[in-house]
Amino acid sequence: MAAKRRKNILGEVKGYRFARSKKKRAAIEAIHHAHLHAFDHRRDKKGDFRTLWIARLNAAVRAHGIRYSAFIALLKTKRVELDRKILSTLAKDRPEAFNRVVAKVK
Repeated sequence: MAAKRRKNILGEVKGYRFARSKKKRAAIEAIHHAHLHAFDHRRDKKGDFRTLWIARLNAAVRAHGIRYSAFIALLKTKRVELDRKILSTLAKDRPEAFNRVVAKVK
């Protein structure tokens, strides 16, 4: 049972560096801290992604000669109900579709 428990613990820290991936006591501590930070920063992660989407959108719409804030205002007036995540994904992965959205809004 002890060997099985140790194997499971070390399996969870696979990819960690130094003693944390090899020694049970250090691994348990690393797992504890990892879970603690994952819980603490779960809400922050949502804000971080929103910041990323806004930065991507700003870069994409500036290529069309529009500021980000003006673009969002135009979206609201034209009642285009695409959120920042979708628009950012379009700008990154499907630029031709994003160009059509910008043309419709302009």
